[in-house]
Amino acid sequence: MTKIPTRPLGSTGLDVGAVGLGCMSMSWAYDPTQKDDDTAIAAISTALDAGVTLIDTAPAYGPFHNEELVGRAIAGRRDETVLATKVGLLVDPQTYEFVKDGRPDSVRSSCEDSLRRLGVDHVDLFQLHRVDPEVPIEETWGAMAELVERGLVRHLGLSETSVDECARAHAIHPVASVQSEFSLWTRDRLADVIPWCEANGASFIPFAPLGRGYLTGAVDANTQFEAKDFRARNPRFTAEARAANQQIVDGIRAVAEGLGATPAQVAIAWTLTVSPAIVPIPGTRRPARVAENAGAATLVLSEDDRKRLDDLPPPVGDRY
Repeated sequence: MTKIPTRPLGSTGLDVGAVGLGCMSMSWAYDPTQKDDDTAIAAISTALDAGVTLIDTAPAYGPFHNEELVGRAIAGRRDETVLATKVGLLVDPQTYEFVKDGRPDSVRSSCEDSLRRLGVDHVDLFQLHRVDPEVPIEETWGAMAELVERGLVRHLGLSETSVDECARAHAIHPVASVQSEFSLWTRDRLADVIPWCEANGASFIPFAPLGRGYLTGAVDANTQFEAKDFRARNPRFTAEARAANQQIVDGIRAVAEGLGATPAQVAIAWTLTVSPAIVPIPGTRRPARVAENAGAATLVLSEDDRKRLDDLPPPVGDRY
């Protein structure tokens, strides 16, 4: 299988496939009746075969199941994987309530637990999943930096942080990457965090570049979500919001048809055109979708394509 192009992971010296893989949906947040470990492991294998090397997981996904799953999937292929996990957040799988914990002792113990679940001796990218408002970020980040000194993690990243939080962390230890939601219907970070990443040698890693499935055209106003599916309680996924946002999908589909591509590939390719610092991590559970998403790395959008996509209307409905 032909490998996709690579991009640098910040200033780390590591190169990663221009499109990565977010593994959350293999364990959590979406329809649990569709969970299938064997299919998910095959999806991760397909990703590595295609050069999709940045594999992103977290203790919160499951909780814990996803790290164990990823560990099984990369066994024997560790040297092909740029392995990313997180710290500082757990989520109740029934209520979706967040529990943030940035205490230094918790950072240390969580890292050791993650390494055990993943079956590895180090993580390539260790990310602060959410900032704990009760703990100064300097304390949390300092504890994470100690893990670099111990050789347990190679590089550090942030998730859903402000520019001020990025700068405060960067003053202590280099920020290799910042994650946040970013897509054709979630563009907030264009104004702040993406420019900060470009100026400070960090990658910007968009999660949900496919709008949690909506931008692929697979979800419409008539879609019924299983009760435990996160989208069933998401303001942007009410039937009314989905109907109102259909014009966004229609616009993406029109560009895709002109290119002989899929809406998913166009949506991902758009994120890649925004900045060379961007490495999106679309999530999926299925090998065929991994291969489809990887195809976005070589899809060329013309200036006209880009303008048509840039001019799409803002979405109806809050992100959360």
